[in-house]
Amino acid sequence: MSTIYSTYEAKAKFSEILRQVRSGATVQVTYHGEPVAEIRPLEKHQDPVEARMAVLKARGELTPAADPEASVEVGEPVPGGLQRFLEDRNR
Repeated sequence: MSTIYSTYEAKAKFSEILRQVRSGATVQVTYHGEPVAEIRPLEKHQDPVEARMAVLKARGELTPAADPEASVEVGEPVPGGLQRFLEDRNR
């Protein structure tokens, strides 16, 4: 069973809540009596990197290089490219 704190209590006892979560407990936070958040330990990945990469490849989120031994060619710098990148990123 998880421990329940109001938002006011959670703010005042945040360090205590983190200690509980680090020990494996789950803590629920409420606002006016309604549950709004759950604080719980993160799940640790036990899979080796190769297994996680296989999952990403299966989802189409990772594409292996056609020739892993090929060198990467760097093109000519484009004037203003960095500025356009930063402007797009801040939108």
